Amino acid sequence: MNEAAGQLVFDLAQRPALGAEDFLISSANRAAAAAVDRWPDWPQASLLVVAPARAGKTHLGNVWRLKSGAERLEASSLSEDDIAFTRGALIVEDLHDGIADERVLFHLLNLVRERKLSMLLTSQVPAGELNVRLPDLRSRLRALPFVMIDNPDPSLLKAVLVKHFADRQLMVDPSVVNYVALHMEQSMQAAAAIVDALDRAAMSLQRKVTKSLAAEVLMQLGHR
Repeated sequence: MNEAAGQLVFDLAQRPALGAEDFLISSANRAAAAAVDRWPDWPQASLLVVAPARAGKTHLGNVWRLKSGAERLEASSLSEDDIAFTRGALIVEDLHDGIADERVLFHLLNLVRERKLSMLLTSQVPAGELNVRLPDLRSRLRALPFVMIDNPDPSLLKAVLVKHFADRQLMVDPSVVNYVALHMEQSMQAAAAIVDALDRAAMSLQRKVTKSLAAEVLMQLGHR
């Protein structure tokens, strides 16, 4: 992390790095992280993680995948070939993108339960809001235990902005981070988009990332 990033200190717990990034924990995702940490002592064989776009469900799923040795599948590409998975754990991601074969997912849920294996599922919306045609699968998904990741609180949002700036090797004053966090939409997705736009603007205009540049970019992106 660069010097400017290091000048900001946040009251956030930080788990050991298990992937390309550190997973920062705050009130927004603490319950979900704790639920994943409890594996393999889950109350049921499967657990659903629900989170808005880019709020960290994929990263948290990857933490669990590395910990459990799980095989990774995308809901939108499920096929009968996936029924033959051989590992003791399975992650099925992005149910909100559609389930290619609902009977396969229903069979996998049964298989995991019968063989006392583990499955983590992820979605941007709760099970009750998924477009599922198969009644048995719809009932099974709605009965799954689930945990939510909320949109980031201010401390987490600032830490994420710092991480994005550092990843792009941008030297940014803490006052700029505070300004952006105050005036932006409060979401992880917005944080990534804003830092990307600021990076492009700074390179195009040959300017440093300042509050005035941040104000221009935020206005262009439709933030208050």
